[in-house]
Amino acid sequence: MSSHEYIHFHRYSMDQQEKDAVIAALESGWITKGPKVAEFEANFKAYTQSDHALALNSCTAGLHVAMLAMGIGPGDEVITTPLTFVATVNMILAVGAEPVLVDIDPHTLNIDVNTIESAITPKTRAIIPVHLAGQPCDLDPILALAKAHNIYVIDDAAHAVGAFYKDRPIGSLCDATAFSFYATKNITTGEGGMLTSPHAELMERARPLSLHGLSQDAWKRYSQTTFQHYLVNEPGYKYNMTDIQAALGIVQLTKCERFTTARAQRVERYRAALKDLPLHFQAPIPQIRHAHHLFPVQLHMDALSQSRDEILTALQGAGIGCAVHFIPVHKHPFYQKRLAHQLDNLPHADRAGESLLSLPLYPDLSETAQDRVIDVLGDVLTQAKR
Repeated sequence: MSSHEYIHFHRYSMDQQEKDAVIAALESGWITKGPKVAEFEANFKAYTQSDHALALNSCTAGLHVAMLAMGIGPGDEVITTPLTFVATVNMILAVGAEPVLVDIDPHTLNIDVNTIESAITPKTRAIIPVHLAGQPCDLDPILALAKAHNIYVIDDAAHAVGAFYKDRPIGSLCDATAFSFYATKNITTGEGGMLTSPHAELMERARPLSLHGLSQDAWKRYSQTTFQHYLVNEPGYKYNMTDIQAALGIVQLTKCERFTTARAQRVERYRAALKDLPLHFQAPIPQIRHAHHLFPVQLHMDALSQSRDEILTALQGAGIGCAVHFIPVHKHPFYQKRLAHQLDNLPHADRAGESLLSLPLYPDLSETAQDRVIDVLGDVLTQAKR
């Protein structure tokens, strides 16, 4: 192990503002879903220029209730990418639908829009593009396909808070968009998520589904002057955000632009310093703003004598925190069995899954720490050259 201080893969950025906001929430007498959640929803709706916003306990919950609200279920198919966290595909199965994986573009690492149309069948109800690492997918052709075939588009924007596509924020373009505020994300509430949509009817159905199917949430029931019964019109889930989380989110959202700028600056330093090493960067999509949630690099495996995992082990041993985004969905044991008939159609995702690693990236990553990451990666790859 290196004698240097360990450089973490991620560290969240908070200060006294977040502490004060949480304490105020604790002292307010209301700590579950209440006025702070409503305020966070309103602020996030404005930030993403969306028509409706629903605060939840995860992005996963957002994907789930969006598909339920759309009536997607058994007998339906949903198209998505294999290069994503398994939650994306898990939720397709959770509503009883069939996941259909199409390959990635090997350069951008996002879903290859040219492969989607051939995967559409009469059973297709939705497409879920995933904005990998914070880079928006090329949405115009996806939205055009969806319109032509009368199917939904649901953004998996777990990585994409603060991202833009053609001057419009992610969250304002598709039938529904699910965001994550997990501990490692660009803004965080510890655990948490948000669902946005332009469709009032969809969100009117999603909201009770996110809280047991109750006709009124607790804040509305107990803040009225007359007693109100709750009624359940259909069974739902326990997916709500709390006021403690929302208090964090309200403050974090005010810093999102600063965080995004800081991340972009660090990515530019990485790109300039690493350009001569045997690796590829994620190719840019025109007319977007990348949220830079992650900085993934794809190793030139033909130029190296070691595997990606051996490179990762060497970096970890030198005190550099790294991660893999992602093991493709179809490489997990469950999905190797469940999607066995699809496994031969994803060569670009297969290669990416064996060669990708993500380097430390966060707003407070110092130049000194970043330079150490750059130096160690350079040394490790030099030693691993064939």
